[in-house]
Amino acid sequence: MKYYLGLDIGGTFVKGVCMTASGEILAEGKCETGCDKGGAAMCDNIAALCARLKTNVQGQLAGAGAGCPGMISGGVVKFAGNLGLKEFPLAAELSSRLGVAVKVTNDANAAALGEAAFGAGKNYKNSILVTLGTGVGGGIIIDGKLFEGGCSAGAEIGHMVIERHGDMCTCGRRGCFERYASASALTRRTKYAMEEDAGSAMWSKYTSVNCTGKTAFEFMDTDRSAKEVVDWYIKYLACGLVNLANIFRPEVIMLGGGVAAQGERLTKPLQEIMDREVFGGNGYAAVTIVTASLGNSAGAMGAAALCFRNE
Repeated sequence: MKYYLGLDIGGTFVKGVCMTASGEILAEGKCETGCDKGGAAMCDNIAALCARLKTNVQGQLAGAGAGCPGMISGGVVKFAGNLGLKEFPLAAELSSRLGVAVKVTNDANAAALGEAAFGAGKNYKNSILVTLGTGVGGGIIIDGKLFEGGCSAGAEIGHMVIERHGDMCTCGRRGCFERYASASALTRRTKYAMEEDAGSAMWSKYTSVNCTGKTAFEFMDTDRSAKEVVDWYIKYLACGLVNLANIFRPEVIMLGGGVAAQGERLTKPLQEIMDREVFGGNGYAAVTIVTASLGNSAGAMGAAALCFRNE
């Protein structure tokens, strides 16, 4: 039996899976990333994790893939600020330790491929994953294959401008999608709304210090300020999603990250806006908005799928 290793590299932990090409997970686990000690030490930690996983699996290891934050090209981490890596040959370093060829892509791309192969996008040839977390990330699947753009530097959907001259983004531009549609943006807006409305029901459970991305959704049915926050957030999120739909016309847009846990409270109003505003209407070449289904496993499963899904 052939199986594949999939690695989802995060700033704190690396999640690993051994799985078949059909999506059956044979073993899984995690280790500390250890990137504070350098790229070589990180790869040593990953190799030790893979060795532990392999002891529980019978068969032939046919390949390995890794999803890594940052800008990735040709198996090299060109720059990953959160990991402290620059021009680091991740694929070669892992391959020498694991004894098989290793393919590497951006972590959001890996998650998109995982959802396309085994999750909410498995019944579609064209899909987009939008992750709503600290920032807005994403991955684009065209005709069943991962789209990475020139030098694998494309699909940075969080940095399209949706509010010209808007809030300053960490990328140096103003008005980026992630400044308005990330979980961080939702939390900032909630904090602002609470400070502006001392009578808001949100104060009954939260303060402007410990409010989160779910606070406004929790009180939206009973509190005017909370409802205004949710409406504000959905307006900007929908703007970006409709832009993506107009450019790529995917069959499905999948939402991941913590905010996506709101389910239909989020997807239903977004779908209504999509149906109304997408170019030509949504009757022909319909774009459906759903929540992603693989959770924290998407990245590792998609990384493994690099070995057999993106040829």
